[in-house]
Amino acid sequence: MTVFEALADETRRRLLVQLADGALSAGDLAATEAASRPAISRHLKVLRQAGLLEVRQDGRRRIYTLRQAGLSPVRELLDRLEAVDEPTLAPPVPEGRLAALDLEVRRTVRENRAAESVHPSQRSSS
Repeated sequence: MTVFEALADETRRRLLVQLADGALSAGDLAATEAASRPAISRHLKVLRQAGLLEVRQDGRRRIYTLRQAGLSPVRELLDRLEAVDEPTLAPPVPEGRLAALDLEVRRTVRENRAAESVHPSQRSSS
């Protein structure tokens, strides 16, 4: 799982925010969430697999800490996005195609207006 996939879940983001303040056990993290302890353990496993957490044993407890280096793909993406002065939003179709569409829409509107201006008695019935 990538860092971005791991960060997509709101619960996992909340867990990371808590760990930004310091190391916590799985039990401490689970106590602050509405989800069950097994669900929190699964979230922690995903975060570990994505490289966002480190874990160490302290007796029977597992202590989790935020792994700053795991956030480097996010930082790199944000740096890249911030480096762009003004995003260029290219249409998904060639610009010439949009001009042709614009011309067709204008022609159709003009024809519809012309047809509407004809008196109802002059319209052909079809």
